[in-house]
Formats: sequence, structure tokens, C-alpha cells
Amino acid sequence: MNSQISIDLLDPWDPLHTLQKYRQHRLTSIEFTITQRCNMRCEHCAVGESLVHQEGERIPLEKILYRLDEVKALQTISITGGEPSFDENTMNHYMIPLLKYAKARGLQTQINTNLTLAYERYERLAPFIDIFHISYNYLNAEDFHQIGFAKQEHTVTFQAAEKLYHQMIDNAERLARNGSFVSAESMINYRTYDHLPQIHREIVNMGCRRHEVHPMYSSSFAANLPVLSLTQIRTAIHHLLDQRDPSTWMLFGTLPFFACSEERADRELIHRLQRTPLVTIRNDPDGRNRLNVNTFTGDVHVTDFSNVPAIGNIVDQALEPLFTAWSEQEMQQRVNCYCPQAKCCGPNLLVADMYYRHIDFTARKAWDE
Repeated sequence: MNSQISIDLLDPWDPLHTLQKYRQHRLTSIEFTITQRCNMRCEHCAVGESLVHQEGERIPLEKILYRLDEVKALQTISITGGEPSFDENTMNHYMIPLLKYAKARGLQTQINTNLTLAYERYERLAPFIDIFHISYNYLNAEDFHQIGFAKQEHTVTFQAAEKLYHQMIDNAERLARNGSFVSAESMINYRTYDHLPQIHREIVNMGCRRHEVHPMYSSSFAANLPVLSLTQIRTAIHHLLDQRDPSTWMLFGTLPFFACSEERADRELIHRLQRTPLVTIRNDPDGRNRLNVNTFTGDVHVTDFSNVPAIGNIVDQALEPLFTAWSEQEMQQRVNCYCPQAKCCGPNLLVADMYYRHIDFTARKAWDE
């Protein structure tokens, strides 16, 4: 299997590498929304409001590949949805050719999937995928049923959900045994923050090579869910670090804590994360080295779950000029900072709006402890 990303903690999605190499942010990553259909309706889904039952025509693949050819520093491709493997015709005639292009060009690839469908679908994708990325926020099938179908328009029986839950686990285990890199993401939210160590153990038992941990922010289906305080998030992370499997890579991202914070507790957490072996902090790629392309409309977004309007369209616009224009916008400049000492590229836009609306991060620097 293609698993070029290994436990050496290489993370080409992190914009820090681009910034260090080019001394400025460059467009090195493209994420494609390749479907708006899904067999689940998770209550926390960041793109849940855009999910549909019937899809329209996609932008011709030739146009997609032409625009990718124009991105000279491209390093990574991500496939997201919906559930990308939902429709086999799309998978065989659109997604796999796109992934073949990526591998022929030497790009790293990731698919965001729920892994609940037939194993054969993922087996066909495996030769072209470097990272199978799944969401995992459950302790058992009951959690999966309650969380994974909270926004479903029709009733899903527990028996049906339980079957999908065990199929997801079985698929993850089989992919891992066969050499694929499976990375499971857990969100810190009102359901999980007291149970992250137990969730972590389930992820390790599945054979996942990496456990990603991200706080949940207000977006789409999650817009009306309870929001944790910074203290609750911080405590949950410490609790997880206390009990984690030290042999499993743990990646934290979209954190609302910074080395330039005036709160000592924030700085202490960042320093603990930086010092702990096999733990990394990913700087947010959205808008810094990555753009999202909707393959139905051609619209280009900073991220697939942001309320920021489209910044252009690939039908008549190249991606690199769109990225440059976005980089110069006031909204991006507000969080466009870099601290070499802390290896930090600044906050995510959602983080800044939720917790630090009146903070000028460009005027701050890491504290000398």
C-alpha cells in the first residue's frame, strides 16, 4: 500500500513547512469537495447543511487537472464530501482518475471518509491514498447511533447503525493490517471532553497510526450545539495526555491556545504539547497553504466549512492568483502572523472569531518562560 507518510511525524499539510521553505505562505494543498451525498448525518458535521440526496453535474475532470497543473508548488491533495465513496460511478470515473494524477505527480493524498461502506471500495482506493482520515467520537455503537444520525431526516434503527459501526471498525482494522495509514480524528466537544482517553484507546485498538484531536467550533449542524469553555478544552487535553498511548502519534490542530497568550495555563499546555514525544501541533492550513474547490460549482473557498464567501471560481480563474488575492485581504491579514520561536502561524479564523475577536495577533509574540 502507499503509506509514504509514516511515524516520522512528517505532516506536509502543515503550512509551517511552506513558510519556512519559501519565507511566505504558498499554495501547496488543494482540497476537493467531490460529493454532497452521505449515508450519515452526524450532529457535528461541518458541512451538514450542504448535503443533498441528488447531485448535479460536476466540473469536467479535465478542467480540474488543468487548474492543478498551474499550481507549481503543489504537494498535497485531499478528497472530502459527504462520503467520497458513496457513489461507485463517481469513485471510479472521477475520484480515482484524480488520485492517479496526484500519485503520478508525486503528491501526498488524503481521503476524508466514514469507512462504513463495503470494504472493497476502500480497497480499490488504497493504492492511491496516503491517509485514510476518519472521524471517531464514540465509545460504543449506542454513541455512534445517537451522534452519527442525529440530523437524519428519517429514523435509523439501532440495528442498522450498529451494523455500520462494526463495519467501520472492521474496515479500519483491515486497512491498517494491510499497510494503509489510518488517522482517526476526535473532536473535543460537549459529548467527548470527559471521555477522550477511552476514545483514544478504541482508536489505538483499531490499529490507527495517528489520533487527531481538534476542538469543535460552531459551524453548520454544530452551530447550535453547546460550546465548551477554554478551561474545559484545556483540561480535556491534559487529561488525554495523561493517559494516551505513548507509542501512537497524536496530532492536535485548530487549537485556541498560543505561546503568546497572556494566560500562563495556555502557555503551559502549549509547552507540554511541544515537549511530549510523538505529539505534534498542526498549524491550520486553510487559507494559508490550502484552498477548497467545489467540484460541482467550481467555487473556490478558504475552507469547506467556513462562512467566508467564495473567493473565485476555477471555471475562469487560476488558483494561484486567487490564493494571492485572498492572502492580501484584510480578513486574512488579521490572523496572518508567524512566530519562529513558537513555530506558530497564528489562529484559525473560526478560533479568532469565537475566542479572540478583539485580539491583534500580529502585535503579540511568544513569552520568554
